[in-house]
This record gives sequence, structure tokens and C-alpha cells, in this order.
Amino acid sequence: METLLVELTHKNALQLLKDLEAMDIIRLHDGREPTKTRLSEKYKGILPREAGEELIHHVNQVRSEWGNI
Repeated sequence: METLLVELTHKNALQLLKDLEAMDIIRLHDGREPTKTRLSEKYKGILPREAGEELIHHVNQVRSEWGNI
């Protein structure tokens, strides 16, 4: 894949590009840099609360075992 910056010089050019995108030939971006999503926000609510608490307990247990070595 190659990313290009294009300057539109005709009023119909944007519609043509949108048509190409609808045919899955190109992908349009809005020109802004994508904002980086924090992992905590990205995965928030994925695990049920109970499973998350079990995971935290397990991680703490493993860390304490490593501290005893």
C-alpha cells in the first residue's frame, strides 16, 4: 500500500474519490493524524469485573512468588 497526498483542483474530484472508496479501490482519510488511544481506554470493559479481579489477584501472586526467589 502507498499513501499519497492529493490536492483537489476540481469540485467534482471529491465525489470521484468517494466513489472509488465505495468500490474498495482506495481508502480516504480526513487528513488529521489519528489520535493514539490509551490501552486502558481501548480495552475498558472487555473482561467481566469478576474475571478482571481474578486476573489481578493472579498477577499479584506471581509477582510475589518472583520476589521470594
